[in-house]
Amino acid sequence: MNKEYYIGIMSGTSLDGVDVVLCQIDALECRLINSLEYPFPSELKLDILKMIEGKSTLEEVGQIDHRLGLLFTQAVGALLIRENIDAKSVTAIGSHGQTLWHESRGDYPFSMQLGDPNILTAKTGIPVVADFRRKDIALGGQGAPFAPAFHQFLFADIREHIAIVNIGGMANITVLDEKLIGYDTGCGNVLLDMWIAEHQGMGYDKDGEWARLGTVDYTLLDAMISDEYFEQVYPKSTGREKFNKAWIQGYLSGKTYHSEDVQRTLLELTALSISNEVLCFNRDVVLLCGGGAKNSFLVERIECLVPNVEVAIAPNADMIEAMTFAWMAYKRLHKEKVNLKDVTGASDNAILGGLYE
Repeated sequence: MNKEYYIGIMSGTSLDGVDVVLCQIDALECRLINSLEYPFPSELKLDILKMIEGKSTLEEVGQIDHRLGLLFTQAVGALLIRENIDAKSVTAIGSHGQTLWHESRGDYPFSMQLGDPNILTAKTGIPVVADFRRKDIALGGQGAPFAPAFHQFLFADIREHIAIVNIGGMANITVLDEKLIGYDTGCGNVLLDMWIAEHQGMGYDKDGEWARLGTVDYTLLDAMISDEYFEQVYPKSTGREKFNKAWIQGYLSGKTYHSEDVQRTLLELTALSISNEVLCFNRDVVLLCGGGAKNSFLVERIECLVPNVEVAIAPNADMIEAMTFAWMAYKRLHKEKVNLKDVTGASDNAILGGLYE
C-alpha cells in the first residue's frame, strides 16, 4: 500500500506555540515521523488577542493573516531543516490556521481561521490544504470539532469502551461507538492561561503549580458550571468568542477574590466540565491528549472526578491535533469524505478543505 508524507500544522486557541508534524499516511495508518513546537511570537499573540476582543481594523485583519502565513512557513521550514527533509518528498501540508472567531450558531454562522495558505505554498513549494471548517458549516454543521473523525481512524484497534478527551484551549470529547460522538465540552486551558498571564505574567500554569496554592470557591464554581453552554446538548462547539476575559469578569463582578483561588476554581471548572461529560457514557478508559494532558494537577483532578474510569495519556498526546490536519490533507488529496456529520450535525459528510498549489 502506497505511503505518503504529509505535514500538519496546528495553532490552537491557547496561542502557546505552533505544532508541526511530519506523518507517513496510507489508508490504514497515520504514523508520526517527526514533530516540532515552534514558538509563538509574543507581539503577534498580543495583536491576535486584541483582535479577538474586537479592537481591530480590516487592515489589521489582513496583516495578521499575512503574519500568520509567514509564521507557519517559518515553522515548517524549521522542521524541514532540523530533520533534513526534502520538501519534494512531502505530498501536501494540512494547515488548520489560527482561529480568530468561531460562531457556529445564529443566522449567519461562520468560523474564521487566518494564516494565508498562499504564502505557505509559495515559499515552501509544497501544496497546502486549508479552510477545512466552512464546508461543514455550509452543510449545516458546527464546523467543529474535527478531531473525533481522526480519533476514530487513529484508535480503530482499541475503540471498544474508550473515550478520548483533547484538552487544548477548548476541550472536546470523542466517544467511539457504533455512531461516532464528539463535541466541545467547553473551556480547556484558555481561561487558566488567560488568568495566570494577567496576574502572574506567565504564559501558562506549569503542572497547575499556582492553582495548587489556591482553594476552590464552590459558590463561584457552581455559578460557572451552570452556564448555558454546559447545559446544551450536542452537537455543539465553542471558542474564545464564548470563554474569554469578559466571561470570567461577569462571574467575579462586585466581589473580591484571591487570584490563586480563582485559578484553582478555573482548573476545577475545566476538570469538572470534562468529567461530567465522560460520566455520561459507559467508558472503561479515557485517553487524554492536547496540551492540558501535560498539566499534572488537572489530570489528577479528572482522575478524582471519574473514580471508576481509568485515565491515561494518549501516545503523542500533544501532537495529535496537528496529526489530525496532516490526515485531513491526505483525505482531501484523495477526494475522500470525512466522517463528521454525526459529530457536527452537518447534513452529509463532505470532502473538506481548499487545495492551494
